[in-house]
Amino acid sequence: MTPSFSPLSLTRKLIAFNTINPPGNERECALFIGRLLENGGFNVDYHDFADGRTSLIARKIYNDLRPPLCFTGHLDTVPLGMGKWHRDAFGGELDGDRLYGRGASDMKSGVAAIILAGLRIASLSQGSSGIALVLTSGEENGCEGAEFLASKGGVLGSAGALVVGEPTANYPMIGHKGAFWLEAEASGVTAHGSMPEQGVNAIYKAARAIVRLESFDFGTVPHPVLGVPTLNIGTISGGINVNSVPDRAVFSIDMRTIPTQNCHQIYEALQACIGNGIALHKKITAPAVVSDPENQWVRDVFGVMASYIGEQPVPRGVTYFTDASALTSAFGDIPTIILGPGEPDMAHKTDEFCFLSKVDAAAEAYAEIGRNWCRL
Repeated sequence: MTPSFSPLSLTRKLIAFNTINPPGNERECALFIGRLLENGGFNVDYHDFADGRTSLIARKIYNDLRPPLCFTGHLDTVPLGMGKWHRDAFGGELDGDRLYGRGASDMKSGVAAIILAGLRIASLSQGSSGIALVLTSGEENGCEGAEFLASKGGVLGSAGALVVGEPTANYPMIGHKGAFWLEAEASGVTAHGSMPEQGVNAIYKAARAIVRLESFDFGTVPHPVLGVPTLNIGTISGGINVNSVPDRAVFSIDMRTIPTQNCHQIYEALQACIGNGIALHKKITAPAVVSDPENQWVRDVFGVMASYIGEQPVPRGVTYFTDASALTSAFGDIPTIILGPGEPDMAHKTDEFCFLSKVDAAAEAYAEIGRNWCRL
């Protein structure tokens, strides 16, 4: 018999699993969810891209008149950070409408709403399609789990549309920016710190390059929904001791791209900007995703969500990237909506919380979207 969970109790249960990435260790959480879905009538498969890094695919198919609707979310969370938490990061403390914990917004609440909606849809006896749930590991480090599933040929099966449960405060978004992450390595020549003229300081090289990158010109017009691309220097390190000229310095570049951009061209422009003596290494390339706002299913989802958010949605996008970077194209460039109960402004923050009322609403909205798709 399927255990009975409310949005509160299930979100609390998911928050209690420590899936901080690194190292991730999503397996225990994935197995718990898998058992719950199997008891609810789903067929469940597990896929590990590394030891303990488990993603799951659950399907409830009524018939194959058209591909199923897919809901996706990730099980891992970011680290707690250096700031002091005033709430138990894994306790799921409730204060009024606020539910606290690491992953409360990003995105254990979204996963809970997906599971509850999926179980509700699966309990219905018939329909003209079906639903699939793809719950991944390793999203926070560049969609590792989703990329692994996409690389495995037919394991994902088919889907006709995709709902990504990332935090949007239940506002339906039609796309997100891509991510292009690089590591820049400056090389120098070491020497004694009292004789710097005998060496080549790699930190100076890196610093000059970073200053040039501060005014980097992407040379592109804004996207009508996703706006302009951005560049941020996220980390920098160099040298081994204070009294030596450093012969190596490394900094990381985080670029958020829009659909009109080509990462190879961006790479060439970056290399020209930072000059010789610095090597660029590509780390992550996750393409932007944007759906046609006039697509009928997108319009249907907007119609459903109007009653939940109290206004008619208009086409908007999010600045962060999601597993849709891997999944949307793997499913054949299907229409995609990013829609979840978490608070975008609380993602990755100390004392992270979500609003329980929005988790309730998301579970109801997902179920309605799923029933409409399956014509139940």
